[in-house]
Amino acid sequence: MSNMTLPTPRKHRNLAQLVVEQLTEHIRNGALHPGDKLPTETEIMTEQGVSRSVVREAISRLQAAGVVETRHGIGTFVLPPPPPVMGIDPATVTTVRDVIALLELRIGLETEAAGLAATRRTDAQMDEVRAALAALQQAASTGQDTVELDQRFHLAIAQASGNEYFRAILQHLGANIIPRARVNSARLTHADPVAYMEQVGREHQQIVDAIARGDAESARAAMRLHIGNSRERLRRAQEALEAVQGTEA
Repeated sequence: MSNMTLPTPRKHRNLAQLVVEQLTEHIRNGALHPGDKLPTETEIMTEQGVSRSVVREAISRLQAAGVVETRHGIGTFVLPPPPPVMGIDPATVTTVRDVIALLELRIGLETEAAGLAATRRTDAQMDEVRAALAALQQAASTGQDTVELDQRFHLAIAQASGNEYFRAILQHLGANIIPRARVNSARLTHADPVAYMEQVGREHQQIVDAIARGDAESARAAMRLHIGNSRERLRRAQEALEAVQGTEA
């Protein structure tokens, strides 16, 4: 990739993420095609001015996202894009009932993905799941918006399932998979925002722990509990809202 020098990363940004973004951009603009071999770790280190650990973390994220695959002893190669699947127009997800319907879809989809991830995940995929959770927890602890990081966490688990269709479907559903992207779950359910995020964090940790142990049944149960809790909170809020509206009619 001598004719494809990447801009030097700025120190105040997350270096691994910047390497990910730059390599992804080369794939998008056609400088790297499906089947092409990525530069070696040493080449990326030299061109980017980053450490080997930064390069490996960036490659791990790309692997977890299904963008590249590493063939041991050969190198890392660009994967073809996932097949097109049905998308859901965010404009159609407008009510609490719509969000609940998506959660019901996710229960079936992500429960099985978590179980498969427990038995199929690679070390690199497990690292990405953990990294995604750590980033999510850090953002939540400082009151930052967590929708995109929550989505990254669930996508990492889907990728670790070893079945590309799980990740592809969640990718096309986009941020709609996270209830907070469409409704203020904590406010709607009259929950304390900090306590709400702490509860979600505990549920996420249980999922990760089960996947790390290779315990498929516990991973399925933890994911079902996590998404099921979200559905039940919103269902109760919807029923309360309808009851209030009924008395006002």
